[in-house]
Amino acid sequence: MKQLVLQYLKLFLLLGLSGVTTEHVPKYDVLASLGTLPLDGHFSFHDLPAAARDFGNLSSFPPVAVLHPGSVADIARTVRHVFLMGEHSTLTVAARGHGHSLYGQSQAAGGIVIRMESLQSVKMQVHPGASPYVDASGGELWINVLKKTLKYGLAPKSWTDYLHLTVGGTLSNAGVSGQTFRHGPQISNVNELEIVTGRGDIITCSPEQNNDLFHAALGGLGQFGIITRARIALEPAPQMVRWIRVLYLDFVSFTEDQEMLISAEKTFDYIEGFVSINRTGILNNWRSSFNPQDPERASQFETDRKVLFCLEMTKNFNPEEADIMEQEVHALLSQLRYTPASLFHTDVTYMEFLDRVHSSEIKLRAKGLWEVPHPWLNLIVPRSTVHTFAKQVFGKILEDNNNGPILLYPVNKSRWDNRTSVVIPNEEVFYLVGFLHSAIGPHSIKRTLNLNNQIIEFSNKASIGVRQYLPNYTTEPEWKAHYGARWDAFQQRKNTYDPLAILAPGQRIFQKTPASLPLSS
Repeated sequence: MKQLVLQYLKLFLLLGLSGVTTEHVPKYDVLASLGTLPLDGHFSFHDLPAAARDFGNLSSFPPVAVLHPGSVADIARTVRHVFLMGEHSTLTVAARGHGHSLYGQSQAAGGIVIRMESLQSVKMQVHPGASPYVDASGGELWINVLKKTLKYGLAPKSWTDYLHLTVGGTLSNAGVSGQTFRHGPQISNVNELEIVTGRGDIITCSPEQNNDLFHAALGGLGQFGIITRARIALEPAPQMVRWIRVLYLDFVSFTEDQEMLISAEKTFDYIEGFVSINRTGILNNWRSSFNPQDPERASQFETDRKVLFCLEMTKNFNPEEADIMEQEVHALLSQLRYTPASLFHTDVTYMEFLDRVHSSEIKLRAKGLWEVPHPWLNLIVPRSTVHTFAKQVFGKILEDNNNGPILLYPVNKSRWDNRTSVVIPNEEVFYLVGFLHSAIGPHSIKRTLNLNNQIIEFSNKASIGVRQYLPNYTTEPEWKAHYGARWDAFQQRKNTYDPLAILAPGQRIFQKTPASLPLSS
């Protein structure tokens, strides 16, 4: 290992690394010292460009080394090594899961990137029983967690729409999808964590043990530690899913029906809404995967509305319960005000439904449309202002611009734990709104980012009270505004668990400087 580090260092000094300023370049002895660490895994230096890419494809900040950990101890030794360099070193560490960050959050310019998917020493273990759970590595993909737990007839309660993400990655944000209204985000369904702090300490924490670190790390954007293991609550898994889509022509009925469904005791198991702008023939697009309830009426459906609203719902069931499921679905649909001709549905396995986005990924990859820039904007909008927000954003700002899906669905605040680091509105119901843009070419990127800025500027001027989910800020005043009254506690936790600001530099909340000061404006 030491010889490999020295060979790389010579090449590094000769060629340099584009995109990394000289202040981030560690000294010769710093890089060489990495070779002295006793590791179960290894450092690599040939895959630096890959570690400087993410799903967003908008930022590239190469590290100087990539750690492929063979154990949790490797991660702790590496972080501890950087910590012991002291406050005068600018070396940082970023944990990279599946690289699904949008604006370089999983990158470390001139630092060390830890490839969490290499962490195979933490074996997944399912524990059935009265309160079943699974212990999974922070670098494990959720799709693998699902496959493993289904063998026991179990599954996690709360999901993200895309399962090819790591456990530690989504728990560092929140983890939301159409089950969130009922079970809360993924961070509300964790019993225990193992974390490597910014000091290099390995700490097990839960609501009963080291609870401050436990709640800080959940939704903490990687600022307080690297999640190396999570204990996730499970429930009995259904075999099948009735998957339903309907259309609305007006926003009021669309949102009122969603709010009614998420407050009902007997309701669907998954509820998400979508906004469709200038998408003609939307029902024809559904036919490849769904069956119309009334084929003749569906074929005659026409509208001159530029903006349509889709409600997507599921009802879980086992084959022997199909008749009961049919009755429950019929009773629920009879309460909704959708356009009757737009009712489409299909029955799929639980696995097929949860992994639905991966099927789209395969098709997009085949067309070369997956690894393109994704200037996404994810917002949390209070219920009290969502109509004002929608009127301006969907009616004016995005009137003729739609480069990807737009999600919009409500969740219940009571299902979120306010002790975690996630910031949400102080209203019982709020909306998750995601503008999932794809952009091809510099002009498209610039135009989409400009639209994002228009949405944010309008929201600020109109006092909509939005918060960013997967936040992307660059200055201390922006982060202070995001956390509001919780900023001081957030900063104090940082000083406690990562006092030298070593971890997750790509979030750009705290910048590692000789004095370890937060970012200035």
